[in-house]
Amino acid sequence: MQDQSITHVTLLARLSDGSDPRAWEEFHARYFELIRNFARRRGQQPADCDDIAQEVLLSLSKALPGFRYDPAKGKFRSYLKTVTLRTVFRKSCQKRGAIDLEHIEEATQAAERDVEIEAAWEEEWRQYHLRQAMQTISTEFGPADRKAFERYAVAGQDARAVAEELDLSVDQVYQAKSRILRRLETLIDAQVRDEG
Repeated sequence: MQDQSITHVTLLARLSDGSDPRAWEEFHARYFELIRNFARRRGQQPADCDDIAQEVLLSLSKALPGFRYDPAKGKFRSYLKTVTLRTVFRKSCQKRGAIDLEHIEEATQAAERDVEIEAAWEEEWRQYHLRQAMQTISTEFGPADRKAFERYAVAGQDARAVAEELDLSVDQVYQAKSRILRRLETLIDAQVRDEG
């Protein structure tokens, strides 16, 4: 599991240095699922989604050494979206048997202005933050609290049934939900601030 204390900016700096192989492992752990899930939302087949995620990461592995992140020039997530969209369009062109680079660039630029595509990217980005925060939750809360939260807050099961199943009081189920939701909010807020 990756170290949640490593900031987004620090990770980008380590990647820019180009001499830290562990940074690529952490980058992969953070972004592979985000890229794959977005490709799936764009209608790609599961195997193609994995290929797209690998291609995006390979492309970034070539581009990021020497890269200097400057939030004034734009957010990294926008750059990641552009690279991902370009790769999705290139994969679609390959499936049709022709790669037209001009068409790929035009499609990428149009997609960046598409409200529906932007909403899909933002939804995946929110899910990314939630996955990151849930990794921390898994280390900070005990199994009973996590199970109570998952069943009551996430799955929407009845609090009394959850309490009975887990041998907890109903109040403990409510408290687990409240504590974990507060912590998730804090973690996600910190992640969003960290990414600039």
